[in-house]
Amino acid sequence: MADSSFDVVSKVDKMEANNALNQAKKEIEQRYDFKGVGASIDWSGDKILVKADTVERVKAVLDVFQSKLIKRGISLKSLKVEDPYPSGKEHRIEAALKEGIDQENAKKLNKLIRDEAPRSVKSQIQGEELRVSSKSRDDLQATMSILRAADVEVDLQFVNFR
Repeated sequence: MADSSFDVVSKVDKMEANNALNQAKKEIEQRYDFKGVGASIDWSGDKILVKADTVERVKAVLDVFQSKLIKRGISLKSLKVEDPYPSGKEHRIEAALKEGIDQENAKKLNKLIRDEAPRSVKSQIQGEELRVSSKSRDDLQATMSILRAADVEVDLQFVNFR
C-alpha cells in the first residue's frame, strides 16, 4: 500500500482579504466617529496602509479591518501589523498579509511531529510548506489534530490529502 500524505501550508485568500478591506473602508466612511479625522485604509502595493489623525483613531480603524477579516474567515495570525508611526499631521500603521511557513516555524512543526505524532508519520520541509506522510490515514488524522492544537505564529491549512 502506498503512503498517504498531506501538505501543511499557510495561505491567505487574496479576494477575501480584498473584500474585507473594502468592507472596512465602507464602514469607516459611514461611521460618525470617523468623520473629519482623516481615517482611511487602503492597499499600498502589497501592504495595507491605515491612516488617521491620532494613534487611537488609527488603532480603531485597524480594529475595524481586523473584525472584517475574522468575519471573512481569515485568521489574524496571517496579518503582520507594525507599530503606529507619525507621518506629518497624521499617524499611520502598515500591515502585511503573511504567506507561507518560514523556516523557523517549519522546524518547530517538524520537531512537534517527531515528538508527539505517531511513529509511522514522517515530515519534510519543502520550501514554504511541510509535507507529512504515513502509511496509515488514521495517523495522519491524529497528526492534523496535533498541529491544529499547536501554538505557532502562522495560520495552518491542510491541503492535498491523498
